[in-house]
Amino acid sequence: MCDQDTFASVPLKAKGVTRREFARIGAVAGAGALAVGSGAAALAQGRLGEKEVKFPAPGGTMDGMFFYPREGKHPAVILWPDIASLRDAPLSMGRQLAAEGYAVLVANPYYRSVEGQQFDDFDDWRSNNGMAEVQPWMAANTPAAIAETHVAVVEWLDRQDEVDTDKGIGVQGYCMTGGWTIRAAAAVPSRIKAAASFHGGGLVGAAEDAPVNLLDNMAEDARALIAIARNDDAQAPGDKDALRAAATAAGRNVEIEVYRADHGWTVPDSPSFDVDEADRAWERLLALYSAAL
Repeated sequence: MCDQDTFASVPLKAKGVTRREFARIGAVAGAGALAVGSGAAALAQGRLGEKEVKFPAPGGTMDGMFFYPREGKHPAVILWPDIASLRDAPLSMGRQLAAEGYAVLVANPYYRSVEGQQFDDFDDWRSNNGMAEVQPWMAANTPAAIAETHVAVVEWLDRQDEVDTDKGIGVQGYCMTGGWTIRAAAAVPSRIKAAASFHGGGLVGAAEDAPVNLLDNMAEDARALIAIARNDDAQAPGDKDALRAAATAAGRNVEIEVYRADHGWTVPDSPSFDVDEADRAWERLLALYSAAL
């Protein structure tokens, strides 16, 4: 799970990409989840647009960044950052996804409590007692709140000229927002057709509204990708089996895999970032969206 103890034994900046390094590689094409360059290049060449957004949502004003190809209409994707929220890493990931042909909203998961970026990068979060700071913001995101937030976000996306409303919407989440993706697909099954959870927390539980128990509320033609970190699997080895059993019982298309990397491996500024496994997860994400949207 994503708490400060998870990363306590990893030296600062051991593997992740810092804010300064993002600036340095911004004009260089890379691969997979670290392919910041191609998204930045597409923006520089005028093929991508981006804008800060704010709009009313339950409990406050949603804010974030919207990335989109300038020409045509495209399937929409909601990208929820991890526990450290809005910053260069998820924004770069959103820009890269837009370069693949999607209209991407990178949304503030703490909008009910605070606006905009709160931490410079992941190191800033874990070095400055970030968990204590975000705990009250996290508490505002109850299961019911998460569901109603997605209703509002989908309504906003469907009003955007860049969004193809004939296509389904995708939603992807990392760490604490991984479980949000299943909640989203269950809350708005008419529009959300793809859910992708990366090293997500809170997926399995006994409550009726636990994500594992919501799979049958997803649309019958929806798909999901649940990518599990190996150290999370070591702590809760039964979760993958519970998810597989629930997917089978619900008759839903859900890809579940334990990756050969630790919690946070898909996010470039995470100390657990693993470029090879991040590339593989990115490829599976694109395959999911290609099939479902």
